[in-house]
Parts: sequence; C-alpha cells; structure tokens
Amino acid sequence: MSLEILLVLVVGGIAGITLLLHMTGKSRLHLLTSETAPDQWLRHFPEDVVIDVTVAHDGHAALVRTEAGAGLLWSFGADTVARHLRDFDWLETSDGFEVLFHDFSTPRAIIHLDETERQHWQHLMDPE
Repeated sequence: MSLEILLVLVVGGIAGITLLLHMTGKSRLHLLTSETAPDQWLRHFPEDVVIDVTVAHDGHAALVRTEAGAGLLWSFGADTVARHLRDFDWLETSDGFEVLFHDFSTPRAIIHLDETERQHWQHLMDPE
C-alpha cells in the first residue's frame, strides 16, 4: 500500500471518529448542577467533606467549599477537572475570571461569570 493511500485512510479515520463523537453528543461540555457538582468533586477528592457548592449560571464551573478549604470544579469536555484553591492567582477578564494555578499539571482555568456572580465568587475565593 502506498504512503498516500495510508495517509488518506488515517486522516479519514480520525475525521470519521471525530464526527461520530460530535454527532453522538460526546463533545458537549459537562453541565454541572447543585446536585451533580458535589458528586463530581467527590469523584476527584473522595476524602473531602463538601460543605457548600456554588454553580455558575452557565453550568460549566462550580466553587466548592469543603472542610479543607475552597476548590474549583470546571468542565473539560465531557469530563470535569477539580483543584483545591491553595496556590493560585486569578485575573479578571471581560466575562469572568482566569484562575492561574501554580501547578504544571493544571496551568489555568477560564471561568465565565456575569457581574453578580463575579462579585460573589470573588468573595468566596478570598482566603481571608
């Protein structure tokens, strides 16, 4: 088999799988609710005790308060990512926050919030 035919088959196969995943809804962002966010958090940190959860209006991020402190949970494709808010910086953007973790495995998270949410989250994220 020639290299050109093999290349077309590989590219066509990858494109087909991508299209199939998109058509079946597997490329949608995970939606969080006040009921599902604690379960998602505990999937990442089973030893934590969740006290309170504040879900963003778009459903793609949640601020989780635990006995160990605050944490951030956000959608990453069809899955979620969770990090404790221990060593981080945040920058205000035009539509929310950009949280910069001092961790090479999770460099940043972009959280979309409206003006009311932004003030509330800023208060909850303040470590003092």
